[in-house]
Amino acid sequence: MNFDRILPYARQLLERVVDKGDVVVDATVGNGHDTLYLAQLVGEHGRVYGFDIQQEAIDETASKLEEHHLRNRVMLFQEGHELADQAIPPVHHGAISGAIFNLGYLPGGDETLVTRPRTTITAVEKLLDMIKPGGMIVMVIYHGHPEGAVERDYLLRFVQTIDGETAHVLRYQFMNTQTPSPFIIAIEKRSLRN
Repeated sequence: MNFDRILPYARQLLERVVDKGDVVVDATVGNGHDTLYLAQLVGEHGRVYGFDIQQEAIDETASKLEEHHLRNRVMLFQEGHELADQAIPPVHHGAISGAIFNLGYLPGGDETLVTRPRTTITAVEKLLDMIKPGGMIVMVIYHGHPEGAVERDYLLRFVQTIDGETAHVLRYQFMNTQTPSPFIIAIEKRSLRN
């Protein structure tokens, strides 16, 4: 296949905007795969802020980071991503280069604990304010379960209201799959030059 699959493409988007020494956010740490990837991407002088409401996710992520000797690059918060503006020090507001969300439920965890449109939209709004010009928010939307379909619909309506002078919004999706496959919404904050 010549098209990039969803998760590799999400990472490629982040690689375009994140450099060594940058500050990034994993808004849904889950099993820690993206957090680990981001910790490697920002290098020893970078910083990752990770959020998840489930202790299981925080513990799994911390363990994965310790295994790779990267725990010192990451601050983990067992709280909702809608509180990112309170958890991330003000010195980093306006300096974040990238953020990623994997929406839905924790793979292998309790499928009744899911991300919700209200808190996700609040988090996106706050992070869009905190991201530097040229930075990007990448959301991987899993909509193959009822709550995921509801969140998808709310998010699609929300991103269409973002002022084009503020950000560009991309949707990357395979259209002809038999089952609802995940897709990406990426929001790139416009720089003053755009």
